[in-house]
Amino acid sequence: MTPEYPPESEAFRQSIREFLDANLPEGWTGLGGLPTEEVLAFLEQWRKLLHQHHLLAPQWPAEYGGGGLSNLETVIQFEEFAQRGAPTGGPNDVFNIGMIGNTILHWGTPEQKSHYIPKLLSNEHIWCQGYSEPNAGSDLAGVGCKVVLDGDEWIINGQKIWTTYGHLANHIFVVGRTEVGVERPHAGLTFLLVDMDQPGVEVRPIKMMSGDSEFNEVFFTDVRCPKENILGEPNKGWAVAMTLLGFERGEAGAVLPIRFREELDRLVELAKETGRNTDPLTRQRIAWCYSKVEIMRYLGMRTLTQFLAGKELGPDAAITKLFWSEYHKVVNELAVDILGPAAMVPSGRWPSNSISCDDPGSPNDSASWIGTMYSSMGGTIYAGTSQIQRNIIGERILGLPKEPSGR
Repeated sequence: MTPEYPPESEAFRQSIREFLDANLPEGWTGLGGLPTEEVLAFLEQWRKLLHQHHLLAPQWPAEYGGGGLSNLETVIQFEEFAQRGAPTGGPNDVFNIGMIGNTILHWGTPEQKSHYIPKLLSNEHIWCQGYSEPNAGSDLAGVGCKVVLDGDEWIINGQKIWTTYGHLANHIFVVGRTEVGVERPHAGLTFLLVDMDQPGVEVRPIKMMSGDSEFNEVFFTDVRCPKENILGEPNKGWAVAMTLLGFERGEAGAVLPIRFREELDRLVELAKETGRNTDPLTRQRIAWCYSKVEIMRYLGMRTLTQFLAGKELGPDAAITKLFWSEYHKVVNELAVDILGPAAMVPSGRWPSNSISCDDPGSPNDSASWIGTMYSSMGGTIYAGTSQIQRNIIGERILGLPKEPSGR
């Protein structure tokens, strides 16, 4: 493997660097250097700037407001942004662009693409994810949110939970059950595009241990959705849902290692500041973390190679997701041990999002690390639990027998 780009790509890389030089504030060190209210203000203006320059969704077709860039150019842009600690979008674009936007482009009709894509790029539509349910957990095939066709409309009744940013969104993509009593549990599901600004939709924030309310419960009582507002076919929403999860789990495989390395560098500085860098056990644990970040870097190169070859992310995306989410718990546990008593009375600034490595320039204070430690625990749950990822790897990659039902 030769991790080098063709010479002709360097001109585009230089253009991205010039864009960042011209538009990032002087002395930019990342979002971590800003107070919380300034973070939100910056992200709002930055997102508008990216949209104006067609860099918000660089790989999307230009006819829908994307940049029309090649896969290679898209990766180069994301790499340069990651190196400079520049956000690639707004707080909700993991849903608007990374998940539902990509999925609409893959599965949507021409009418759906023309209607939804410009609105989610402009942020007129703000999306959240309606997958998990209280009685199903990470078993997407076990969802029970009832959806019935009534003339030209679907009628939705049920509940979703752990809905990130549901209190900020005005649209939700819902996996609901349109057929019951099917032999295979993943059959009979339909993928719906639902307007939340209507009677019957109730959003209840969930208080987290950090004190924030990023997650929500969403209740549907006779909520209506036009018949045509589904992706794919009725009762065949499982394939659409899996496409979206592939985008969610694997899209950042080539970029996350850069940010995890920045986070590890901060951890090394923390060890030096606290005098723990001379402790043999701490040094050994940091070396272990370094080895995992390097493994992620090579996993990222493999993902990049597949991406550049035009291959869609398949079940192997589960490997990357499992690896980084399990690692992130361990590195943050080490940070808490290095902080020692300071971890019990955190001070400073909490991270501005759920993974501090998405926020290069985070301050090296106890609040930043403790907030990230809290969030890292959820990394092994959202986008499919570690148990689900191991099943995918075992059954769909290694060809092992399926896990017995009822266990």
